[in-house]
Amino acid sequence: MNLKHTLVAGAAVLALASCQQNTKTTKSERKLLDPANMDTTVRPGDNFFLYANGAWLSKNPIPGSETRWGSFNELQEGNYKALHELLEGAAADKNAKAGSATQKVGDIFRTGMDSAAIDKAGITPMNDVLNRINAIQDADGVLNEVALEHTQGIGQLFGVYIAPDDKNVAQNIAQFYQGGLGMPDRDYYFKTDERTAKIRETYKQHLVKVLSLMGEDSVTAKKDAANIFKLETSLAGASMTRVDMRDPYKLYNKFSLDGISQQTPGIDWKTMAANLKISGQDSVIVGMPAFFKEVAKQLKATPIPVWKKYLSFHAVNDMSPYLSSNFDNTHFDFYGKTVRGQQEQKPRWKRVLNVADGSVGELLGQMYVDKHFKPEAKERMLALVNNLQTTYGERIKRLDWMSETTKQKALAKLNTFIKKIGYPDKWKDYSKLTIVGDNYVKNIMAASAFEYDYMIGKLNRPVDKTEWQMTPPTVNAYYNPAFNEIVFPAGILQYPFFDMDADDAVNYGGIGAVIGHEITHGFDDQGRQYDAHGNLNDWWTPEDATKFNEKAGVVIKQFDEYTVLDSMHVNGNLTLGENLADLGGLAIAYEAFKKTEQGKSTEKIDGFTPEQRFFLSWAQVWRANTRDEEMANRVMTDPHSPNLWRCNGPLSNMPEFYQAFNVKPGDKMYRPDSLRARVW
Repeated sequence: MNLKHTLVAGAAVLALASCQQNTKTTKSERKLLDPANMDTTVRPGDNFFLYANGAWLSKNPIPGSETRWGSFNELQEGNYKALHELLEGAAADKNAKAGSATQKVGDIFRTGMDSAAIDKAGITPMNDVLNRINAIQDADGVLNEVALEHTQGIGQLFGVYIAPDDKNVAQNIAQFYQGGLGMPDRDYYFKTDERTAKIRETYKQHLVKVLSLMGEDSVTAKKDAANIFKLETSLAGASMTRVDMRDPYKLYNKFSLDGISQQTPGIDWKTMAANLKISGQDSVIVGMPAFFKEVAKQLKATPIPVWKKYLSFHAVNDMSPYLSSNFDNTHFDFYGKTVRGQQEQKPRWKRVLNVADGSVGELLGQMYVDKHFKPEAKERMLALVNNLQTTYGERIKRLDWMSETTKQKALAKLNTFIKKIGYPDKWKDYSKLTIVGDNYVKNIMAASAFEYDYMIGKLNRPVDKTEWQMTPPTVNAYYNPAFNEIVFPAGILQYPFFDMDADDAVNYGGIGAVIGHEITHGFDDQGRQYDAHGNLNDWWTPEDATKFNEKAGVVIKQFDEYTVLDSMHVNGNLTLGENLADLGGLAIAYEAFKKTEQGKSTEKIDGFTPEQRFFLSWAQVWRANTRDEEMANRVMTDPHSPNLWRCNGPLSNMPEFYQAFNVKPGDKMYRPDSLRARVW
């Protein structure tokens, strides 16, 4: 179920966890950097992550409802509490005016919390969809149903979204991506290691369980499950790898509707576009043509009854978390327990809260900002951003490997960054969204269909650069290359990333490094391929591009060597953009910090120098315990390195860190100067 149809084309997003000021201790009681969380038996030059966080890690096991637990998660409890209070208040307001934000937010939460009504309904909310699928007669019927489901908020078989054309970002264009798999990634269908093979076999059992819950007898369910898995495996084999998808040029395949129809015999793209409500467009971008060729092939090779079972399974499987408890629990058993190692479900209110944020996020976000976001935080944050931006420009000018020609274009790009902080200047209009007080699934599908229509409405209109891709309570940040923008929602502008009362070392080691991270995404292996206007355009001299790739290769090699589980290593190619952003962001933040009064001083706080506090702040941001299953899944699917290496990897390349903690040859984190990564 696609609660969010919007997707930032080519965006590099820093995925973080939630932070909130409403922690268990008051600000006066809390130490911004608490020595009690450290393990000083570990040498900082051997494992700074453990040195800074070891005691905290041993005292904070992972709760059964979580797949990892870190300082972010602790603080997210405060964020959940704030949002929960808002939702409970809205749900309890019996006098809320119909169509008001309070009514819509309240009814989504109330219907989601009515588990008795949801259990009583069982699978019946899906009957209309399942009856339509059952009536399909041919391949055209399959495609027509898939298109209709997209408009209704069920994203089957492939992804479709409206976003700026990468080579002409003033224009929106329809874009199509691969999809259609029941496991988290194509590699789950093919990797032969014991861990992946076990997940694959469990997924086959999951297929049978869901089909059985849908009413099939055991023999039929096993047969249909085998056919569905075979079809998915064919689609997976034609799917692009996550590493290949990091190359924006490989994803930029522009076709006329007639042209892509010729590439995929049996798929009439003009008809499909019309069914998807796409009009006034003679061209589309197809991220993975090979995938859609395989879809066309399978529409002929795979019997229609198999396609019908495939569509029925995926419609129900995607909606299972919102259906009766037997479907919900079956979904959790595979995707939660097996894939991620989660022992028990999150409390229902948290799950419904996340649905509300995903479906009417800017309505909830307005309530959140009004009550929990201080305007002075935005002012302080803008000053930090400007300092980091200036420092980045100074570093570009000093680069010894980049020509003056490329430097001038890099500076032009840096100086045209759009900065968004806290919340949108213009809120989304939800007046066309109807939310009812007695049907959770209907509300979810209505909200998702609304998002689809909102997205389709962008066609044939100027690109709106005021839009946000995240809601205000989201604890995250992102860089969007098409808009050449860096965005920091209100949710992240809190401790441990940012605190109005913190010393500069703590703020620069936290939110400063995040700001630097997002700026660096504009110049990482993906972002550097977009120019100051946001267009996919090669603005580098060939010599400079070669030098950049050589420097990036050092980062790839460094992270490839980190062992995570058993023989599983970090994928240096998959995580390259995030590793470059961490490395650049931390270096820029440190240099910007050294411009502050504290950065110029030698005064200690709690026994630590300003430089040490900066690096300790960086380390505490990443402290977390992670389940092995979740770790393995993330290594395969997440473009971010595991937290241990996000902390230690960049530090091992910084001479300033070596000096602050007296790191010497022989220490485990020590890297000879010739092996240290230096890019930005």
